[in-house]
Amino acid sequence: MKNRPLPNDPMIRQLVQSARASQLTRRGLLAGATAGAAALALAACSTGGASGKPTPAKDQSSTDKTLTWANWQAYLDQDKDGNYPTLQAFQKQSGLKVKYDVAVDDNNTYYAKVKDQLALGKDIGADTVCLTDWMIARWIRLGYVQSFDQAAIPNKKNLTSNLVNVDFDPGRQKSLPWQSGFAGICWNKEKLPNGLKSIEDLWKPDLKGKVGVLSEMRDTMGLLLLQQGVDISKEFSDDDFNKAIDTLTKEVNDGQIRNIKGNSYLNDLKSGDTLAAICWSGDITQLNAEAGDNWQFAIPEAGGTLWSDNFVIPIGSPRKANAEKLIDYYYEPEVAAEVAAWVNYITPVHGAKDAAVKIDPQLAENQLIFPDEETLSKVHVFRTLTPAQEQKYQAAFQKVILGA
Repeated sequence: MKNRPLPNDPMIRQLVQSARASQLTRRGLLAGATAGAAALALAACSTGGASGKPTPAKDQSSTDKTLTWANWQAYLDQDKDGNYPTLQAFQKQSGLKVKYDVAVDDNNTYYAKVKDQLALGKDIGADTVCLTDWMIARWIRLGYVQSFDQAAIPNKKNLTSNLVNVDFDPGRQKSLPWQSGFAGICWNKEKLPNGLKSIEDLWKPDLKGKVGVLSEMRDTMGLLLLQQGVDISKEFSDDDFNKAIDTLTKEVNDGQIRNIKGNSYLNDLKSGDTLAAICWSGDITQLNAEAGDNWQFAIPEAGGTLWSDNFVIPIGSPRKANAEKLIDYYYEPEVAAEVAAWVNYITPVHGAKDAAVKIDPQLAENQLIFPDEETLSKVHVFRTLTPAQEQKYQAAFQKVILGA
């Protein structure tokens, strides 16, 4: 996935300037695998190409006071009874009934479920959804999202200024950031008291069969490329990617890696099926809060990845105005601070840091929410890929996943 609230925030500045096995060799895959799993991988990451774009659904918000929000696991403030306090407050304030649907486990798997409906302009069962920059760029390019009514989101003025113009949505006409964060490594502190420092540490013999990695290609492959000394924010070659795929394939085939998953990797950490993993920063703080202070997150010595997830309104949603009310609400600094205090990801809302100090003065010092220059110097945004590169690299990565 993912921004400190001050306009001159260095993380935001970096984010914008930089812009989540089989025996076949990775060279064969990148040259163009043919049948079976490779075809499935290409279907999941298809970039479309239809000549016409779908038309937005007619808005029925004036008579339909409901709303469905699709999001990732552990990505909204939640109390011990499983309720979402900020969302409850929004429903009371707005009079809207909101279904919060934890439907996103991985960008590609979610897209695979809804892409046919999107292409036809049909309702996908979500009136707003939060997905990562590169996937949102695809949806916008294909005409799968609706343009915002800017007047309906007055709190957009609180968006950190350096995030207003991104290459996939200049002026933020169709998307607004939800949260940002890091991908790095984590481990069970009780079982691994000496901790981990690098991706190479995941391949130690005593961790065989106890390692998990993310199904988000840009995060897992990004960390492997960084370990090779490759700057993922700049141009890199197919050979660079091939070498990283070789490493991933070897560790899968050797049984070092137990699972390649999306958000459900947290279940493996809880159960002890995995003792170490490539993971997302805020998840580990939440995991410690829910299941005991047993896990540690770190940015690897060679560097971590930096990502953002964004609100969009799917083209077929008939409740656009309702979705805009929700998005506007979460751009209130006090609300953004309350969410950040729970999810421990980086908020893009200007004023949230000041509001967070009132909740807990130590919150503003948390490097996973308000990172300083030193922390930001260790993370990198995975560069924008062309559609052809995206298909090629994703197909190679999916081939490894399907062979795991």
